[in-house]
Amino acid sequence: MRKTSALLMTVGLFTALASPPVLAGDFDGSKPLLCANIKVLECSQAEGCQEVTLEDVGLPQFSIIDFKEKIIRPTKESGLDRSTRIEDLKRIAGKLILQGAEEGLEGVREGVGWTIAISEESGRWVLTASGDGVAFVVYGACTPR
Repeated sequence: MRKTSALLMTVGLFTALASPPVLAGDFDGSKPLLCANIKVLECSQAEGCQEVTLEDVGLPQFSIIDFKEKIIRPTKESGLDRSTRIEDLKRIAGKLILQGAEEGLEGVREGVGWTIAISEESGRWVLTASGDGVAFVVYGACTPR
């Protein structure tokens, strides 16, 4: 299952930051967000789901969501240079929904489709990504940048 870990890095996603109270509009896609990854689950039909580390799946601790450029990228401090394009963005029932897909690394069959649902109220989010026989769930939170 770890063969898809380099691809999840592409998704470059986030999680819980302690932050001061924010305005409701801070999580509506109008401002860039700094996001932190908190908890990662890796799942397969044969093995079920198990908690793994950020390092196990190649995720940075912090990422930036740039809505203007429609891109998610790791912070410079992460040392990672892969980013992912936001292909679709919708506001539904108090959530900001982002979606995209990645081909993976050259010569390795590990492409995934992904969705992130960010609460417009709290900035907390859930990322789901699925590929060939593997799925990932990442919990996190964002704060305005």
